[in-house]
Amino acid sequence: MSNTVYLCGPINGCTDDEASTWREKFKGLWGYGTLDPMRRDYRGVEDLAYREIVDLDKIDVRLSDIILVNYVKPSVGTSMEVFYAHSIGKPVVVICNTGSISPWMKYHTTIFVRTIDEAIEACKKCCITTEHL
Repeated sequence: MSNTVYLCGPINGCTDDEASTWREKFKGLWGYGTLDPMRRDYRGVEDLAYREIVDLDKIDVRLSDIILVNYVKPSVGTSMEVFYAHSIGKPVVVICNTGSISPWMKYHTTIFVRTIDEAIEACKKCCITTEHL
């Protein structure tokens, strides 16, 4: 079963708790592979390392089977990763509890869920679906 999940969501302008807690919770529940961009925490040096940040994040998206987005607030980087993932045929699962979301995010999302537990189930379904393609 394909099962590597890229943990996509805001980092820039977030506290450690905002950027990491949901990722750590998902990793603890998922039980398969994940790619976490927080392993390369570039907060504070984005202007100097922007090429490296984007290049490495795009590699992670390509290496992943599913993109999981924690949509807690609009994020340019998150939106770009979602667009990129969609353009190369990766399923995108979005955790979202807000009523207002961009039409662009809606268009490029495979499935919306409200909780990490629902995200686990959605990612499992995406794994099964992509396995049969």
